[in-house]
Amino acid sequence: MGGQRGQEPQRGGDAQRGPGVQRGQHAEPGHNLPRGQPGGPVQGNAREDHRGKRPHAPSQQPRGPRPEAPRGTVWLYGLHAVAAALANPARRLRRLLLTEEAEAALAERLPPPWAVPAERVDRARLDHLLGHDMAHQGAALLADPLAPPSLQHALDRPGPLIVLDQVTDPRNVGAILRSAAAFGAAAVIMQDRNAPEETGALAKAASGALETIPLLRAVNIARTLIALKAANLWCVGLDAGGVPLAGAALSGRRAALVLGAEGTGLRRLTRETCDEIAGLAMPGTMESLNVSVAAAVALYELTKPPTG
Repeated sequence: MGGQRGQEPQRGGDAQRGPGVQRGQHAEPGHNLPRGQPGGPVQGNAREDHRGKRPHAPSQQPRGPRPEAPRGTVWLYGLHAVAAALANPARRLRRLLLTEEAEAALAERLPPPWAVPAERVDRARLDHLLGHDMAHQGAALLADPLAPPSLQHALDRPGPLIVLDQVTDPRNVGAILRSAAAFGAAAVIMQDRNAPEETGALAKAASGALETIPLLRAVNIARTLIALKAANLWCVGLDAGGVPLAGAALSGRRAALVLGAEGTGLRRLTRETCDEIAGLAMPGTMESLNVSVAAAVALYELTKPPTG
């Protein structure tokens, strides 16, 4: 741990075991899509009447056209995500929809006036707009996506960096952003392709950290790691088969923590480009963790104050 650059990186054993997902686990396609959208399964047990026709089930959604986000915009929802976006001067805001209860709660977090006037709505309208399964907490904000910052901007900030090698679940990316904010990371870097776009689900999981932690997109992860090395960062790939990660061994050295995709882990070229491969010491019965949990544990290990 913490050897000199140029030594043979430690191979982490089974390349298919990612840093935070149990063997064989994969993200479910479309798992973040709200139920009840057109084309979705019919809910309930409608029975045919005596004439052989199905009775019309009473509608549980408000009548009228369903609002759609204009091209190039995103609906953010949840009190933390909405409050953080309202407080972010870099965020271009368009519409703010609040229930009466959410407006009062938001005013306690962020006293008005806000950058965009609030429109009072009922919860049923937000359910119809965002989907019945979305935990919007009565608050929705239509905004433009944030412009990705430059790599130099991330390097100018203090703290370790996090590099995501094809992590595809927006909720995992959001949770990693939240941990990055909690442990003082400088930025999160993910691939331009095979990575989620900015969505309400990602922002909700980030709990406001999307507005404070730079989220960069890189065309090529391996070349990005080479650029980080040139900036004197030590690139540590996280894999269950690596030597135990020890923050003390990296004392005085700035690190970039590299995490692989759910299920498959780090790709071969990414692993070979890292300075070393490390794992998390887990004395219990589990062999691996969810990728966002693994990121939080690793960040804690990297940033915890020295003992003794």
